[in-house]
Amino acid sequence: MSTDTLTPSPTLGLTGERTLPGIPEENYWFRRHEAAYAAVVPWVTGAHVVEAGAGEGYGAALLAETARSVLALDYDAAAAAHAAVRYPGLTVARANLAALPVRDGSADVIVNLQVIEHLWDQPGFLAECARALRPAGTLVVTTPNRLTFSPGEDAPVNPFHTRELTAAELAELLAPQFRVVRMYGVHHGPRIGRFDKHFRGFTAAQLATPPAEWHPALRRAVANVRTTDFRITEDGIDASLDLFAVAIKR
Repeated sequence: MSTDTLTPSPTLGLTGERTLPGIPEENYWFRRHEAAYAAVVPWVTGAHVVEAGAGEGYGAALLAETARSVLALDYDAAAAAHAAVRYPGLTVARANLAALPVRDGSADVIVNLQVIEHLWDQPGFLAECARALRPAGTLVVTTPNRLTFSPGEDAPVNPFHTRELTAAELAELLAPQFRVVRMYGVHHGPRIGRFDKHFRGFTAAQLATPPAEWHPALRRAVANVRTTDFRITEDGIDASLDLFAVAIKR
């Protein structure tokens, strides 16, 4: 699936809890999420996959290109209905992530990207993932790095987030049911690094004013961000934008 030519999703609005393809002023966040999905592909190839929190569905559609099957779950009824129509090759269901509609031990991989920070009962959700996964099944989780997303704050700066995590806190949260085998960080690549210098903070510049008030140069830069402008590496995790954990069921 190439998302470069996707058109906007008119039935869904930006809420702060999901990003959407095809919206120029949202392109930075969309590509940042898309980069994580691209990195997940090797872990799901040939697998029975559950995406817990699929949002608009673009990521589940990407994973479905190599997975044996993908069940895309989302609590929002409008998002689930939209994904089912927009991506007819997917199996989509509306579901509360506190009770996954999946038989015990039936999933090879559960993918949970940029979702766990929104959940009120994070340990309960992870216990539910462990129930649904086969023995030694894989859980892939990405989430904003608290150290860089809400630096120095006692509570998340995003009002839709309930609890943000550091890499150490994420590993500790996973430990009762899972063994972390890889912990990566998502970083800006060289091209966005240049945007950072030019705008004295690329993400901060986007958040400083409503998109309608952006300088034309900022608008062009945001619209031109590519998935390959992000790198995912085990280096510098505490300075990363997002955390990317791969864990195996104990």
